[in-house]
Amino acid sequence: MSVPTHFNRQDSAGAGKFASDADKLEVAPGREREGIEGWVPELANETEVREALEKAFDYRGDVTLTQKDGSKVEGYIFDRVSGTRLSDSFVRILPKNGGGRVKIAYSDILALVFSGRDPAAGKSWEAWVRKYWEKKAVGGVGASLHPDESE
Repeated sequence: MSVPTHFNRQDSAGAGKFASDADKLEVAPGREREGIEGWVPELANETEVREALEKAFDYRGDVTLTQKDGSKVEGYIFDRVSGTRLSDSFVRILPKNGGGRVKIAYSDILALVFSGRDPAAGKSWEAWVRKYWEKKAVGGVGASLHPDESE
């Protein structure tokens, strides 16, 4: 068995072509985010419950869950497990008011509200690059490769 070597890598055909042509690299677009802040989904059947809670897990803001016993929990959903039945499925939430993590079965959820602001809304890579080049176009004032302190 021979050991691969990389001594001739720079001499091979096409070597280094990306380094000199970095601005022309193809960039895949980011995933499109839905504007779901403030949304109150209907939870009429199992499919709607599962889809809404999956979106709640992907959401970067707080949600408010109303349980069938009338209690409400507002916070950030940081984990979920999707079982075969709603009673086997659950979300884990960090309550906004502090305290420990709360585990709630899908079957115990009566209502869901996307109540908190999505702190990352509108802060895509494409938006950051656009702002960077706008600043560079006006003389480079404030153009930096570091994130804005205000964001």
